[in-house]
Amino acid sequence: MNIKEAKEYIKDTVSAYLKKDEFGDYRISVEKQRPIFLIGAPGIGKTAIMSQIAEELQIALVSYSMTHHTRQSALGLPFISKKSYDGAEVSVSEYTMSEIIASIYDTMEESGVKEGILFLDEINCVSETLYPSMLQFLQYKVFGKHSVPRGWIIVTAGNPPEYNRAVREFDVVTLDRMKVIPVDVDYPAWKAYAEKRGVHGAIQGFLESNRDSFYKIETTAYGKTYVTARGWEDMSDMIKLYEEDGKTVNESLVCQYITDEKISKDFCAYYDLYNKYKRQINAEEIFEGQLSEKTRKTASAASVDERLALTGLLADTVKSETRDILSVYRVLTKIRPAVSSVADLDNTQAIEKLDAFIDSVKNAMARRSRAGSLSAEERTGSKRIIKFYTDAKKAIGSGKNIKEIYNGQLTSLKERATRESSRIDCLFAGMDEMFGRESNEVLVLVTELTLSPDTAEFLSVFKSKAYDEHNSVLLVNDRAKQLQDEIRELNEL
Repeated sequence: MNIKEAKEYIKDTVSAYLKKDEFGDYRISVEKQRPIFLIGAPGIGKTAIMSQIAEELQIALVSYSMTHHTRQSALGLPFISKKSYDGAEVSVSEYTMSEIIASIYDTMEESGVKEGILFLDEINCVSETLYPSMLQFLQYKVFGKHSVPRGWIIVTAGNPPEYNRAVREFDVVTLDRMKVIPVDVDYPAWKAYAEKRGVHGAIQGFLESNRDSFYKIETTAYGKTYVTARGWEDMSDMIKLYEEDGKTVNESLVCQYITDEKISKDFCAYYDLYNKYKRQINAEEIFEGQLSEKTRKTASAASVDERLALTGLLADTVKSETRDILSVYRVLTKIRPAVSSVADLDNTQAIEKLDAFIDSVKNAMARRSRAGSLSAEERTGSKRIIKFYTDAKKAIGSGKNIKEIYNGQLTSLKERATRESSRIDCLFAGMDEMFGRESNEVLVLVTELTLSPDTAEFLSVFKSKAYDEHNSVLLVNDRAKQLQDEIRELNEL
């Protein structure tokens, strides 16, 4: 299965394991809760989905890479204790609590979350001295004498032997006590994640036309070359920071993340095209409905790759703006009940209540962060809520009403959303004029906006007449795959 399917399978399994009966006991006893073993190529997102699952199920997450552990750190250190048997005192070997088990208890204590996932990565690459104990752990969920706390589900991951010489194969007895999930490399599943994550538009545009470049691990005369999902995502973050600082993104940077020389050069060529249109074409004139003859002729005469790069740039602009509008929309939706509860209070009471709200949000952030289940998006949203409450306190102190502040921001948001809908309408009009209403480029644009979760949500809430018309006429879902095949064929000529 692909990584998206694996995520849903694990999520469903964890949910089932955490179901309780009328007496508060787990429906599937702890002894029968088989550990999950994800096995797949490196860098395809096995680790990333664990934090997503914890976020969505609102449970805790403790992660460890087992290659960093010795027998002592995993099992605990030995010490001598005294015990009495039949009146005789004897010295007995005991073990301190495992670092891993202790970390679970620390997480529960500090976050207040009592259920979670213990994720052990590279489980099949442990040291020779730790290997026998790991087999016992997978079968009985204990390190030494210390058990994994009830309510904590064990999920493990590892690479197949062809990717890692240190891999040790589990015996049938161990495998029979686990849920083994082979995970395959799958670009469409990653693309959905990349859209949500906001991976750089140039990377998404390049991979959409060069899917064979998404993942590759190869041994050459000069050593291993590798291109992974992790590499594309990490490079996206770095490119964004370089662009913010006005620094040059070149092959020297790209090859640090994409080590295959041909793919690295191909991406750099596409990135140059992507930025060529940033420099040569004023995208704002398209969004403002003021397409110049010069821009129309330049776009119409462009090669297939150049047209797709321009389309990707325009789609990325829409995605970025709609993502930010929705983040504000979600914040205002969340704080509305709090605003209503404060609106009729006197200034002193209102400020006291806002202080309580601020403390509540900060405490929730701290607990979720300690539990390992706070996403970057939620962190940003929480900080925006705190900022609103803080600004509202100052405004109330100056004699303003909190409803007026809220309504002012809501009005501003609606105006911004209406303007963005108009810009999208103008974009489609410009695309029709540059490439033709039923062109592949327009289909790519509709597909990109449809598959982006934030843009799709924006268009469902705030609407765009032009998008709805093009989506209906072009039958995106039926023609999208055909288009991608055509593009790949063109690139191969």
